[in-house]
Amino acid sequence: MFCALALPATADVQERAFDQCLSDLKAQAGEQGISADTRHTVFGDIRQLDRVIELDRRQPEFTTPFSEYFGRRITDSKVEKGRELLAEHRGLLQRVERETGVPAPYLVAFWGMETHFGSYFGKMPVPSALATLACDRRRANYFTGELMAALKIIDEGAIAPSEMEGSWAGAMGHVQFMPSVFLKHAVDADGDGRRDLWHSLPDAMMSAGHFLAAMGWDGDYRWGREVRLPTDFDYSVAGLDKPRPLSFWRNQGVRTAFDTPLPRAEIKASLLVPSGHRGPAFLVYDNFHVIMGWNQSEYYALSVGHLADRIAGAGRLQQTPPDDSPRLSRDQVVTLQTRLNERGYDAGEPDGIPGPATRGAVRAWQKDHGHIADGHLSPTVLDAFNIALNRAEDDA
Repeated sequence: MFCALALPATADVQERAFDQCLSDLKAQAGEQGISADTRHTVFGDIRQLDRVIELDRRQPEFTTPFSEYFGRRITDSKVEKGRELLAEHRGLLQRVERETGVPAPYLVAFWGMETHFGSYFGKMPVPSALATLACDRRRANYFTGELMAALKIIDEGAIAPSEMEGSWAGAMGHVQFMPSVFLKHAVDADGDGRRDLWHSLPDAMMSAGHFLAAMGWDGDYRWGREVRLPTDFDYSVAGLDKPRPLSFWRNQGVRTAFDTPLPRAEIKASLLVPSGHRGPAFLVYDNFHVIMGWNQSEYYALSVGHLADRIAGAGRLQQTPPDDSPRLSRDQVVTLQTRLNERGYDAGEPDGIPGPATRGAVRAWQKDHGHIADGHLSPTVLDAFNIALNRAEDDA
């Protein structure tokens, strides 16, 4: 059972519809065993948050190049702060590593990526945010489930309703767990009888370790590594969906970023070139997929992996991403996809998202026209398709 409303034209009708939805949600909470006290307290304070709907509706106008994404998130100050916290909390982090198999630098890297090491959790009242989304048609089922999970967290005494704050979509605490993830994977590591991801760093770090372990983290291997490719490399073998044994990559002439042979481990790896042939290349292992279980973005997973390496003492990338990759609007990508399709290169349905089909079409066009076939939307490719490169000001 779930409720959903299309946002009505008048405020009065909208308020009545939201009130009815809340009544239905409250009844559902009772059916799921949420206590009367929690239902009374929480639903008495829930308010519809128009800002949450605005944020949920907002689609990124521009595709962000890897250089921009990576540069914003991997800074010297963040690396230095991460190293300080690694030393400060070494005992706790070593305990988490012993119990879950997840090395300490990765835990600190996730912490840094999610909340800048606990400096900002989000200010949205989570019950109101989730109820607002549960009463909206777009993803009503999902957010109804998350609201019920949040109510169960309150019911178990993990946090007071007034203190349950987080992101606009309901992610909470040091490591930004959604309520359903909290229920499955949060633990009481400090022994105070509560699973508290807001005020207890032991609970947060141990919970993060348990979550990653449950998704299959393999403590015997790293996330991946930066590598060096030969000048005549065949980029058609690149892509997260094309894992090959390390022996294959060695035979292709792939070496470490420091120009040494790849290890002879029996493990499969996929090759990623997020900035095309002019940027860094990475071989990524099974743990990379675990990182993507936390956040489905390849850019995010590459950033977590590299940040963990830096926190552990490694240096910067050996090959920096080119900074001339354009920020493209969705309309520009639709135009590109349409033109590729018109010229016989299957870019899939023009949707404004430069995904695997688009990269494959670009790679095929590049190969036919004497370019390095890396599938990257470079200025050369875009100029060839007469795509206006409107370099929008970064308003983030």
